[in-house]
Amino acid sequence: MAGQDEEVAGERPVPAGEAPSLARLFTWLSPAFPVGGFSYSHGLEWVVETGSIKNAAQLGDWIEDVLEHGAGRSDLIFFAEAWRAVALGDARRLEEAAALASAFAASAERRLETLAQGAAFLAAVGAVWPHPTLAALARSQEIAYPVAVGASTSAHGLPLAASAQTFLQAFAANLVSAGVRLVPLGQTDGLRVLARLEPMLERLLGAALAASLGEVGGAAILVDIASMRHETQYTRLFRS
Repeated sequence: MAGQDEEVAGERPVPAGEAPSLARLFTWLSPAFPVGGFSYSHGLEWVVETGSIKNAAQLGDWIEDVLEHGAGRSDLIFFAEAWRAVALGDARRLEEAAALASAFAASAERRLETLAQGAAFLAAVGAVWPHPTLAALARSQEIAYPVAVGASTSAHGLPLAASAQTFLQAFAANLVSAGVRLVPLGQTDGLRVLARLEPMLERLLGAALAASLGEVGGAAILVDIASMRHETQYTRLFRS
């Protein structure tokens, strides 16, 4: 299995003729794709409410922790596992990744966030870019967002590294967008946070693609607590 993984995970330059595939990737992970990502703050709304995040530097610190120790890293591992399972035609492996990714949601709102987006993503892709593997996946169980996107990119022949990088960038950008609206911050400050995250995103991508499903884990305890506290927050703009 390890040898197969290495072969499947191997990357090559994308020929010019495959440019439309990358265009499809950018469409799927753009803010305009109908998964409702703009309505989830990943617990950030509660943290801002407490006064713990008041500026761009503090927002960057929080998002770095989410990426390094929370869903940023773990979702990327789930993404890669789903991509490889579909590439190998291993339905059992895909099912196990989907079940573990769903179980990793530490709160009711985090579970809603990942499962609702996963279902919406598969529904949108299935309506416009149908594929039998994805249709079977959508029928099998509730699917977490990283598994849905990882499986879809693999089923449609999109390269692992580029797909995972775009997924991670979109995740970080959504958190920054939520912070810009909540703190609030100016758009330029939001861009500064994204620029600050660039080296970390590159490092996380390499580490996550080299990791196995057995290495998935997290230690973002305050992020989980923030998500739980958000469930009873009196005034809320976001669903998580």
